[in-house]
Amino acid sequence: MIRRVQAEQQKQEKKQQQKQQQQQEKQEQQEEQQQQLQQQEQLQQQEQLQQQEQLQQQEQQQQEQLQQEKQQQTE
Repeated sequence: MIRRVQAEQQKQEKKQQQKQQQQQEKQEQQEEQQQQLQQQEQLQQQEQLQQQEQLQQQEQQQQEQLQQEKQQQTE
């Protein structure tokens, strides 16, 4: 009788250990996914910033060219 109870307890403990392990693995996976997401977001933000800077530079160059052309015309 006592043995049966002990066996049952061990079974339960094993189940719980497995459950905990699964939960831990799940958590680790989630954390990993979140990190990947954050990295992707950072990359996207950096790319956007670079694109914006390029656009601004292009606009500036165009403005300068226009002014130069105007100057040439007035000369």
